[in-house]
Amino acid sequence: MIVGAGFAGYRAARTLSRITRHKADITLLNPTDYFLYLPLLPQVAAGILEPRRVTVSLSGTLPHVRLVLGEADAVDLDGHTVRYVGPEGDRGTLSFDRLILAAGSVNKLLPIPGVAEHAHGFRSLPEALYLRDHVTRQLELAAAADDPETCSARCTFVVVGAGYTGTEVAAQGKLFADAQVRKHPLRAGLRPRWLLLDIAERVLPELNERLSRTADQVLRQRGVEVRMGTSVKEATHRGVLLTDGEFVGTRTLVWCVGVRPDPLAESLELPLVQGRLLVDPYLQVPGRPGLFAAGDAAAVPDLEKPGAYTPMTAQHAWRQGKAVAHNVAASLGLGERRSYRHRDLGFVVDLGGVKAAANPLGVNLSGVAAGAVTRGYHLAALPGNRVRVAADWLLDAVLPRQAVQLGLVRSGSVPLDTASPEPARVPGGPAKDTDGGPPPPDLIQDPDAARHPEPPGPVRLPDLPEEGTSPDAPAVHKRRPDIPTAPAPKPASRNLPEGDS
Repeated sequence: MIVGAGFAGYRAARTLSRITRHKADITLLNPTDYFLYLPLLPQVAAGILEPRRVTVSLSGTLPHVRLVLGEADAVDLDGHTVRYVGPEGDRGTLSFDRLILAAGSVNKLLPIPGVAEHAHGFRSLPEALYLRDHVTRQLELAAAADDPETCSARCTFVVVGAGYTGTEVAAQGKLFADAQVRKHPLRAGLRPRWLLLDIAERVLPELNERLSRTADQVLRQRGVEVRMGTSVKEATHRGVLLTDGEFVGTRTLVWCVGVRPDPLAESLELPLVQGRLLVDPYLQVPGRPGLFAAGDAAAVPDLEKPGAYTPMTAQHAWRQGKAVAHNVAASLGLGERRSYRHRDLGFVVDLGGVKAAANPLGVNLSGVAAGAVTRGYHLAALPGNRVRVAADWLLDAVLPRQAVQLGLVRSGSVPLDTASPEPARVPGGPAKDTDGGPPPPDLIQDPDAARHPEPPGPVRLPDLPEEGTSPDAPAVHKRRPDIPTAPAPKPASRNLPEGDS
């Protein structure tokens, strides 16, 4: 059984299915029925790609794998069972002989007042769809606002975290907002204002200084206010108070400071490294012959850097998925075990338009050349939808983007503090957005929102029922989500693959 269908889980399921060739029963447990290609998510928020372009059907591409929709909430290692909650609140139990834990990661929170209530992350398709609607709505409301202060706050967007995700969100978002304002100018003559904040000394600190400087120049030339050494001290319904003492009026706070391992790894009560399940170079948990882990939930020794562990990146997860599949197959008598080794071939960062920063094979590129390499890499790395993605890019180059808000995802459906950001949901109680009632809070709650209600939302998923207890229930390790207080790591980097996909 494989828990999670991210980069590691999806690759493991696909590889293991090919190796075993109907000689093993493979079950994949995941909250959604698709694999999400995260690196292209900023282009969904910017209206370049349609949402389904960055999703790959699990049942369509894994025909010999049994898909179970649900979220694992408890694992009984001695009893070889996993308990899960389905999308409609129903509970179930699955048994296994071998378990691959590839639960991935979730948004990382810091103990900053107001952030959990007024910000949203950027790690799932619902969050990207909501941000696209939200930016469009704020600009439309700003154009109709009579109060200059309200207009300014609505067209001000704050992104926290200048790693890969935050940088691309700010770069793509600024182009998207400027394109809307050109067609429908703001009444007060204002322009969309985007701020990119980070406590680091420079943008994209994971890259070398030359590529970091290239990205910084592109952002500043585009009009993004890059504030290094600055972060959010407090978030309120009117705006954010920065660590330098400035108060910025805004209705939008996008949280891209990093990720933390899924709490399921900690609930196993096994040795951890910064919340990640400790494994050996063969991706197996020591002392547990049938338990394997890969991706962001696993602390994998870096054989290229003795004493270190591989970072939480999509590229490592993708490669580890292949390696763990071979090792599970070897434990079943098919093939030989292989240790996980990697070799970095470079980085790519899409800055929107024809601009990008990349260093394939150590060659620093910028501008159009970097843009071509970046998009070529994404097309090669995508496990599906390549023709559709290329078609969307071509149409975006010759046609204007459609700036409409569909209202398919409401703000309350994508809370920042959640252990499962993939499915949209309603946190904490019944929905409050019924016809005639007040709408839920925006990314930052707007006191004037009652005068500008959102369109009625779609069918809402119910809250997951609380885990019950029973004196007859077997002993299991329960999931314990928490909010860490340690500084957040940088968002995942995007190394070029080794050509094994």
